[in-house]
Amino acid sequence: MSNSFVRTAMLAPEPPPAGEKGAGAWIRRNLLATPKDMVLTIVALVFLSWALFHAIDWLFVQAVWTGSDRTFCATTVQGGIQPDGWNGACWAFINAKFDQIIYGGYPIDERWRPTLVGILFVLLLVPMLIPSAPRKGLNAILLFIVLPIVSFVLLYGGFGLEVIETPRWGGLMVTLVLSFVGIAVSFPLGIVLALGRRSQMPVIRTVCIIFIEVVRGVPLITVLFMASVMLPLFLPAGWTVDKLLRAIIGVSIFASAYMAEVIRGGLQAIPKGQFEGADSLGLGYWQKMRLIILPQAIKLVIPGIVNTFIGMFKDTSLVSIISMYDLLGIVRFFFTDPNWATAVTPLTGLIFAGFAFWLFCFGMSRYSAFIERHLDTGHKR
Repeated sequence: MSNSFVRTAMLAPEPPPAGEKGAGAWIRRNLLATPKDMVLTIVALVFLSWALFHAIDWLFVQAVWTGSDRTFCATTVQGGIQPDGWNGACWAFINAKFDQIIYGGYPIDERWRPTLVGILFVLLLVPMLIPSAPRKGLNAILLFIVLPIVSFVLLYGGFGLEVIETPRWGGLMVTLVLSFVGIAVSFPLGIVLALGRRSQMPVIRTVCIIFIEVVRGVPLITVLFMASVMLPLFLPAGWTVDKLLRAIIGVSIFASAYMAEVIRGGLQAIPKGQFEGADSLGLGYWQKMRLIILPQAIKLVIPGIVNTFIGMFKDTSLVSIISMYDLLGIVRFFFTDPNWATAVTPLTGLIFAGFAFWLFCFGMSRYSAFIERHLDTGHKR
């Protein structure tokens, strides 16, 4: 029998139909598939167009960008120069208060010090976040050990620098200090608590469980109030603890309890065979955790870890309960300034503060997604 009819080479795959790919196909498939989808899409587009038009008009077109006092952002009826019925953002208020929003009450002549700390922080943080950057160990030591010491000397003073008491700190500087220290402390402390809760030693396990459940069972405001008001009552006479340090301790303790449960979820997701394999190699407990278990557990719960960091970053605004002026607190404080008392000043300030918080949180979220993709090696060949 002849085999001449048998093909010896495979046909090349043909491209998909033109109508099944591209933006047009996606729109037809997801937005215009049925009459109901078409109606909902049209309604949504009309509403979004209306909302976007008014938002742009209020934020940019009708906004006041420069000015020295409230008269530039008030109507004639309110004693200003704007026509009756005018409604726009008062970015002149943000422009006038911008330096104080960033530095708080830090002396103008000494603001080079927090600026230098910010530059050093960025220079050390960027290579730490780049997976391919070399010398991660040295970078970590500089970022988490050396930088905090240098930053304290620069921000607080001493060694020839003017001493700036922490009550004069404020604005974005305080928010970043609280967030960075809280993240740097809560992450390793959360790991220790998670390991302690899974420990075979009853005393250690009980202590960790009590700590986690008690801290998670009370709101952060209560923790901050206890750290600020109640803690000094238990100290010997004449002893005191800096208010900023008390806030840092309260935020770190609160975040570590949540972090512990996130890490514990990752530990429980590790197959039992990984523990048995590590034991069969003769690894000790800490070697097993450091080399085998924790790297896998942390990779599994990256979204939960970053979610805790984002929540903690936003929760730093609660330090206003103990009379500390973070980014949101100092913006709200300026609402009481009679030189800028207008109808649009509060909304403008809150939008600016909200955008600043969103910018940092969005950055953490995007970096989390990048790290997940970078570490997603489970199905690679």
